[in-house]
Amino acid sequence: MPIAVIGANHKTAPIEVRERFAMGRTEAPAVLADLVDGGVTSEAVLLSTCNRSELYMSVADLNRGGGAFRAILAERLAVSPEKLSGYLYLHRDKAAVQHLFRVAAGLDSMVLGEPQIQGQVREAYQIAQETRGVGGPVVGPTLNRLFQTALNVGGRVRSETELGIGAASISTAAVELAKKIFGSLRGRNALVMGAGEMSEVTLECLRSEGIRSCVVTNRTHARATELAEKWGGRAVPWADLEKALPHVDIVICSTAAPHPVLSLQRFRGAFPKGSSKPLCIIDIAIPRDVDPRLGDEPNVFLYNIDDLKQIVDASLERRKGVIPIADERVDQGVSDFWAWYTSLAVVPTIKDLRDKGEEFRKAELERALRRLSHLPAEDQQAIDTLTRSLLNKFLHAPTTRLREAAGNGRGTTVLDSVRYLFDLDDQERPEEQDVPQEE
Repeated sequence: MPIAVIGANHKTAPIEVRERFAMGRTEAPAVLADLVDGGVTSEAVLLSTCNRSELYMSVADLNRGGGAFRAILAERLAVSPEKLSGYLYLHRDKAAVQHLFRVAAGLDSMVLGEPQIQGQVREAYQIAQETRGVGGPVVGPTLNRLFQTALNVGGRVRSETELGIGAASISTAAVELAKKIFGSLRGRNALVMGAGEMSEVTLECLRSEGIRSCVVTNRTHARATELAEKWGGRAVPWADLEKALPHVDIVICSTAAPHPVLSLQRFRGAFPKGSSKPLCIIDIAIPRDVDPRLGDEPNVFLYNIDDLKQIVDASLERRKGVIPIADERVDQGVSDFWAWYTSLAVVPTIKDLRDKGEEFRKAELERALRRLSHLPAEDQQAIDTLTRSLLNKFLHAPTTRLREAAGNGRGTTVLDSVRYLFDLDDQERPEEQDVPQEE
C-alpha cells in the first residue's frame, strides 16, 4: 500500500494561506478519524506547524486520499479544490519518506536546522497514536515505523553533524530582526505574547541581548507567571494587555490562538492618539496573532514570519556546508526504512507461493495414497513427510531470493516475475485445473 504526503509549506504558500490551513491539536484527531473511518486512507498522521500543513498517508487509492485532504484545505480557504494546485505538493513512496526525514532533521525548515521541528513531528505522531477511529487506531505498522525512523534520523543528524550547533530558530530570527531595527537591544523593553516553547526561546534570546525588562502575557496567567519568573520577567494578566503595550518597544507574538488576539480595536485602546515612539511588532504565530492593519498605524513596524527571510538566508549561508553530511544521514535512513517497507511486499507472495505449493502437494499426495492404500499407516506417513520435505527444499531458495530482492530494491520486479511464473494471481484451485499427471 503506497505511502504518500500531501501538503503545503513556506516554500509553496504565503502566510495568509498557511494560517487558514493550520490545524491545532484539538482539530487534528477529528480530521484523522474522519479520513480513516471513511475508508479514504488506512493510516494517517497530520503535521501542522507555523510553516507547514501536511497529511502523511498509507493509502490504497492515492487519488482518493489526496483528493479528500485537498477538499478539506479548500473548504478552509473557501475555494474550489482546483484553486489549490499552486500551493500543494504531493510526494509518494520513497520521495514521501525522504521528505519526512528531511523535515524531521530540520533540512526543510524555513530556518535551516531549527530545533523545534523535531518536537513538532513527535507531537503530531503522538496525537495520531492517541486518535482512534471506529475501527481502531489511525496509525498502524507502516506509519508507526515511518515516524519512529524519522525521529531517529532527525536525532542522528543533530548528534552526528553540526547542523544543530548554534542553530537558529524562528524565535532567534525574530530577535535578530529586532536588532536590525533598533541596533542594540540593551535598555529596551519587550512584551512576549504567549507562553509556549517558542515564547520561552524568545525570552532566552531577549535576555541574552541585554533587554531591560520583559513582560509576558498569556491566556493562562499561571503559565505566563511561571515563564516570566524563570527568565527574570514580569507577568501581566491577558486582560491588561492594553495597559502594558505603551511601555514597551518590542512585541513578539507566538500564541496558539485561532484568530488575531491583538486586534486594531485593542491596539487603539492602548494608543488612543497613536504610538508616539517606534513600536516593533513581530508576529511569528500561524495563524497570525496580529491584525495586519496595525502595520498602517503611525510609528508601528509590523513584521510576520515570512518577513524573516533575510535572517534565514544569513543562517543558511553560515550552515550550508553541513547540508551534504546531513543529507547522507537522511539517505541512509531512507534506505533502511525502504528495505524494511519493501520486505513487507514479499510476505503475501511468499505465503501465496507456499500455499499453492502445499495445495498441489496435498492433491498429489491424496491421489497417490488412494493407489497405495494397502501400505501400513507408518509408510503413508513417511510419504507425507517426504513430499513435505521436498516442497520445503524446493521453495527455500525462491523464498530467500525474494527477501534479498526486497532488501536491495529489486523487490517489485522480482515479485511480478514470481507471481507470473507461478500463476499466483489465478484463483482456480489445483483440483479444478487440468494438471498433467505423471504415471
